[in-house]
Amino acid sequence: MPFLILLIKASLIYGGLLVTAAVMTLAERKISARIQLRIGPNRVGPGGVLQPLADGVKFILKEEITPDGANKGIFRLAPIMAAVPAMLTVAVIPFAGETVIFGLDFGLLSLTDLDIGLLFVLAFSGLSVYGVILGGWASNSKYSLLGGLRASAQMVSYELSLIMTALTVVALSGSMDLREIVEVQNTGNPLAWNCFTPVVGQVGLVLFVIATFAETNRHPFDFAECEPELVGGFHTEYSSMKFALFFLGEYCAMTVMACLTTVLFLGGYSVPFWEDAPWMVELATFMAKTSFFLFLFIWVRWTLPRFRYDQLMNLGWKVFLPIALANLLLAGAFISLT
Repeated sequence: MPFLILLIKASLIYGGLLVTAAVMTLAERKISARIQLRIGPNRVGPGGVLQPLADGVKFILKEEITPDGANKGIFRLAPIMAAVPAMLTVAVIPFAGETVIFGLDFGLLSLTDLDIGLLFVLAFSGLSVYGVILGGWASNSKYSLLGGLRASAQMVSYELSLIMTALTVVALSGSMDLREIVEVQNTGNPLAWNCFTPVVGQVGLVLFVIATFAETNRHPFDFAECEPELVGGFHTEYSSMKFALFFLGEYCAMTVMACLTTVLFLGGYSVPFWEDAPWMVELATFMAKTSFFLFLFIWVRWTLPRFRYDQLMNLGWKVFLPIALANLLLAGAFISLT
């Protein structure tokens, strides 16, 4: 029975992640079309809702091309290395509290509950950049190599700020277990959420959200792809399902980062003014909070211009890192005085 419950959990969570990634590709096109006063996909299915399915069939049927001079083994391995870590990190995200479905007690609606869940997410999410770097190098293309190098420098710059901000939440909650972090905020009072901690919470939330944009190579920090300069960046030479894996990894990483932001700062599955809400309400609340951050990813992409690369690095090292360190010290002072 425990194995059956684990299997059902894994199917629900990973199925939901893949469906969310597919829906995000459609939402990106629809929202960008609305922002630019266009129609967007409207041919495949009612209102274009089957467009992600058509894209999947297209990627499967397209010819796979390997450039001359490419390192074939690493060229094939890189898309997997970019996509798999983003998918693994969702295993420790708690989507709802105690869950009972058809009489089966599923416990916490999470694949696993680790004492160091936050460390697991940060460690594995950082591995995706190796797929980007190796994909850029193995392609035997100068554009791809430059995209991979940019991605590595960008990740190092912003991951420091991301970790420092996450440590602020660890200090406030007293735990690296994501379930414990949620339960500390789950009092029925939304003012107990970390985002409402005076100064520390607001600064931390803004820093964390911006750092997740850089971590997932999303606009205005998408310098690893940067079409005007690098054609398509690290995946210039990729086609068919190899390109689809890079694409899937990006949207899975966006989803996981949106979930993590919800857990750390918006109380996770906690429902405002309802401490002991049923698991279905908790899950719906979690999905609503996460959807806001996913929408923010798309909205920002089609609203703000791309930074210059030197502005990106200056912002990461000279602005965000000092603010993140100061915010961590401020969190320590806040804990000592309260």
